[in-house]
Amino acid sequence: MIVRTTLYTVRGGDTVQVLQTAAHLAGHNVSVDIKLTNEKIDYKQYDLLHFFNITRPADMLYHINRSRKPFVVSTILIDYSEYDRYYRKGFSGKLFRYLSTDVIEYVKTMSRWFFGKDKLMTLSYAWKGQRRSIIEILKRATLLLPNSHSEYKRLVQQYKCKTGYIVVPNGIDPGLFRFDEAVEKDPQLVLCVARIEGIKNQLNLIQALRDTNFNLLIIGTGAPNQGSYYQACRKLATGNIKFIENLPQEALVSYYQKARVHVLPSWFETTGLSSLEAAAMGCNIVITDRGDTVEYFGTDAVYCDPGSAENIYIAVTKAAALPHNKSLQEKILIHYTWQQATIRTMEAYKRIKNIWD
Repeated sequence: MIVRTTLYTVRGGDTVQVLQTAAHLAGHNVSVDIKLTNEKIDYKQYDLLHFFNITRPADMLYHINRSRKPFVVSTILIDYSEYDRYYRKGFSGKLFRYLSTDVIEYVKTMSRWFFGKDKLMTLSYAWKGQRRSIIEILKRATLLLPNSHSEYKRLVQQYKCKTGYIVVPNGIDPGLFRFDEAVEKDPQLVLCVARIEGIKNQLNLIQALRDTNFNLLIIGTGAPNQGSYYQACRKLATGNIKFIENLPQEALVSYYQKARVHVLPSWFETTGLSSLEAAAMGCNIVITDRGDTVEYFGTDAVYCDPGSAENIYIAVTKAAALPHNKSLQEKILIHYTWQQATIRTMEAYKRIKNIWD
């Protein structure tokens, strides 16, 4: 598994996905090594390469061209463009209003490299650009592993993708996230578990719930390149809003157990991994209406418009008044676990083995 260089230092949903998938595959006698994209890799040891995050194609091209091995991609196609164009501050926010989605991502990649925040593994990305690089990877991949059918449809719409795919859902660890019905929920406690950054939209969430009867607990670390956003969140927060640094999953259990509502009002979500975890722990869910969330949550969540603080407040108020949603909890325990994700991943690997034998 070849992953972004910041997988461990800037932890996100993909960090959990990679670590959980690798651990569960080991239980199926699949030997897995996790390598950062800037590590030297002896490709001869491996039958298959598994990449993550199609929005970072520069990380992939180098290894694809050098290894000449079959590969799959867990695409995790996040669309940052609405936030980047209309809500990002400073010079970059003004610039991005005039650029396409792929050009914005190209500028961000090249900027990280130029300022020494990331390594550009291959110069071919510099002249190919974001869009051409992604299209090349999609064409050359043996299979794609999106988190939903909705995500694959977006790949088709954006890049005319024709590569075969198997949906590998995001999941939870049911052995860890075990709901105790005997523990009373706090009707005023609202959680938001996510890295603190513009795309996750904590600023509008704080605007929505400041000086209200709700107690908002934001659990997450500020994104390293968005310090001003983090400070703006802290400055806007009132006495009913608290912050806790990023916690390991084991430590999240007691917070999920106590909260009535979990809210993720992001500008875009492929899934909303913390929302799955919270729902498994009996929280009612408020989640963005942007992205692929409906495929996961259907009518079992309250959706909000991330651009409207008023709408976010209304959604949280509605969710807080609803009874515990057992149907969503049961659906997650049946369909959205890391064991289910591993079964689908194994299905993909076996299909590739049949192709290449």
